[in-house]
Amino acid sequence: MARVAVVTGGTRGIGKAICIALKEQGHTVIANYGGNDNAAQKFTDETGFAAYKFDVGDHQAVLDGCARIAGEIGEIDIVVNNAGITRDGTLNRMSYDDWHEVMRINLGGCFNMAKACFPGMRERGWGRIVNIGSINGQAGQYGQVNYAAAKSGIHGFTKALAQEGARSGVTVNAIAPGYIDTDMVAAVPEPVLEKIVAKIPVGRLGQASEIARGVAFLASEEGAFVTGSTMSINGGQHMY
Repeated sequence: MARVAVVTGGTRGIGKAICIALKEQGHTVIANYGGNDNAAQKFTDETGFAAYKFDVGDHQAVLDGCARIAGEIGEIDIVVNNAGITRDGTLNRMSYDDWHEVMRINLGGCFNMAKACFPGMRERGWGRIVNIGSINGQAGQYGQVNYAAAKSGIHGFTKALAQEGARSGVTVNAIAPGYIDTDMVAAVPEPVLEKIVAKIPVGRLGQASEIARGVAFLASEEGAFVTGSTMSINGGQHMY
């Protein structure tokens, strides 16, 4: 059955791959984005998917944006919370703004999207929420106390919300990607990247499509018995 799916941070990288995978399942897919109008227009031109601009860290903006999607496209049955930013630095160098902005978007965005969409899912008796965590939320990472805390929080958020939706046909799961070949990882200096890859047992970076296939399963009818789980897709780098 075709559903309406919203992927936050959906116009680039992992988010774009998720949009394509959900479309291939027959869903009507909407990408959310926060600020890069040029990238969003390029995404729409290439894929034909609608892109809605709103800040996932802004509670009212999310409520308004999701209401607009529901009115113009249809009720939202699948939410993929993929939007995220980094503001890296050791604690000594990290400002409160660096801490707060990462928490506001990466973790707060999950709360805001759930507040907008979860009640309707429960009322209709079907829903899928997939939250994109991180290997660094499981294992920690030097210079990322904000990012690691937010992503770790996503894993706890997932388990708690799953318990609220289970009897209403709403599943809530997370995926914790390892290092994936995206623009964000490409920005890592080559010597550092080589050291990262050396620690991955399969000997390579992951592909965005590999994360997308995991999301597609969790969002499907076949994934109905999986809830409150975190799927680690990291090439064996962290076996958690």
